[in-house]
Amino acid sequence: MRINTVLITGGAGFIGSNFIKYFLQKNSDTKVINLDKLTYAGDISNLEDVSKNKNYYFIEGDICNRSLIEELFSKYHFQGVIHFAAESHVDNSIKSPGAFIDTNITGTFNLLDVAKNYWMVGPNQIKSGFENARFHHISTDEVYGTLGETGLFSEQTPYAPNSPYSASKAASDFIVRSYFHTYGMNVVTTNCSNNYGPKQHNEKLIPTIIRKAISGENIPIYGDGKNIRDWLYVLDHCKGIDLVYKTGKTGETYNIGGRNERDNLYIVDVICSILDEVRPEKKSYKEQITFVKDRPGHDFRYAIDASKIEKELGWKADENFESGIKKTIEWYLKKYNA
Repeated sequence: MRINTVLITGGAGFIGSNFIKYFLQKNSDTKVINLDKLTYAGDISNLEDVSKNKNYYFIEGDICNRSLIEELFSKYHFQGVIHFAAESHVDNSIKSPGAFIDTNITGTFNLLDVAKNYWMVGPNQIKSGFENARFHHISTDEVYGTLGETGLFSEQTPYAPNSPYSASKAASDFIVRSYFHTYGMNVVTTNCSNNYGPKQHNEKLIPTIIRKAISGENIPIYGDGKNIRDWLYVLDHCKGIDLVYKTGKTGETYNIGGRNERDNLYIVDVICSILDEVRPEKKSYKEQITFVKDRPGHDFRYAIDASKIEKELGWKADENFESGIKKTIEWYLKKYNA
C-alpha cells in the first residue's frame, strides 16, 4: 500500500511552517513534501523543529515551474495538496504587483491543473486510488474588501478586493472554485482573518512593534491607528485548516476567524504594557509610538463570521487575543535574545 503523501506549498512561511509542525504531530502515517521558493517570506529556520522527522521532506522550488510540479506528482503520487504559497505582503504588492499575479494566480493554476490531470481521467471521473485526493486552497479575508463600523464577512459576502495582493488572491479563489464546478474536482477553500504568533515575518505589524520597542526605536503606526483587524492565533488557524482538509465538504469555502476584533492602537498599547511588565525600561515603551502616513487604499476594518466552521465542523478558537499575544511576545523575546 502506498503511504499517504501530501504536498504542502509555502511551508517555510509563517502559517505554513506552523501548520507542518502541527500536521506531522497529528498525522504520523502521512508523509509531507514541503515545496517552497524561499522568497523574503520563507525562512528555512522556521522548520528546524521538524527537519529530522522521517516523514518530512523539503524541496526548494517555484509553483510557477509547471514541469517541476508534474515531476513531483509523478515521483510522490500526492493524495492531497495544501496550498499556502503566496506573495502576501500588501505593501510589496503596491510597489511590485507583477510577482503577485505570477505566484498567486499562475502558480495556483499550475498546481490545480497538474493535480486535476494526475487525479482525474475527465470531468467527474476520478482515477482509481485517488478517490479521496483533495486540493485545499488557503486564502484571506482581504478578498472581501473592507467593512464599515459594523457587519462581518461571511462565505456569502461578495468579493471586492482593494489591493493588488487581495485581487490576486481573489482571482486564485475563483480558479479553484471553477475546477469544482467545471470538473467536479475535490477542492476546499479557507479564508482566514489576520494571523499572529510565532515565526511571523519580521516586517508584519506585531513583530515590528515588538522588535522596534525592544531596540528603542520609534514604533510606527499607520494613520490614526484606528484600523481594525480580527486577530487569529496561528495555531488556532492550523487546527481549522486540518479540520477542513479532513472533514470539509467538497466545493465549499470556510471562513476562519478569531472573533477578536482589535484596532492597531489597542494592539500596540497591549504589547507595550506587557513589555513594561516583563522587560521594564526607565520609561514606558508607549512613549516610542509614532504615527506615520497611512498606506494607500488601507482597508478600514476586517472581521470574520466563523459560524459555518464552528457549527458544521465543530471548530473554535482556543486563544483570545490577550492570551495569544502573551505567548507571541514570549517567543519573540527569545528569538531576539531580549
